[in-house]
Amino acid sequence: MRLTLYTDYALRLLMYLALKPDRLATVKETSEAYGISRTHLMKVAPNLVRGGFVESVKGRGGGLRLKRRASEIRVGDVIRSTEEAFDGFRIVECFNPARNTCRITGSCRLRGVLREALEAYMMVLDRFTLADLAAPDASLMDILGISTMLPPAVAKTVNANHQ
Repeated sequence: MRLTLYTDYALRLLMYLALKPDRLATVKETSEAYGISRTHLMKVAPNLVRGGFVESVKGRGGGLRLKRRASEIRVGDVIRSTEEAFDGFRIVECFNPARNTCRITGSCRLRGVLREALEAYMMVLDRFTLADLAAPDASLMDILGISTMLPPAVAKTVNANHQ
């Protein structure tokens, strides 16, 4: 199973926003923190807004923030949303009836095996939330340059978790 770069960037953006719960973040700042393409990240953000994961604040001083608490955003839901933007989890040709030209589809057992594997994969991802991925962690926040921007209440939690 391989996720698209689009989904990878969506998860990174959400994790970054989760680590800054009391502040807005820009696509530019997030792309610089991760060292990834700003252009690609700019394509991801609107889908996260449409999906109800992120809120966009327009105007000077605007940016992005989570629309819901990180503990309410399931990783599986994010992946379904972003992968659907690229034709979903069409692991093999026969998963897409509109484009399927495989001659053995009616008799093939591989399709059922792969569908079961995909369901198990998504069940695991559904057990985790964004809060699980982005629990305040001093080393992660330091790598992303977030630690110096923390409000005192969050900094206290990070320091307690790091000790």
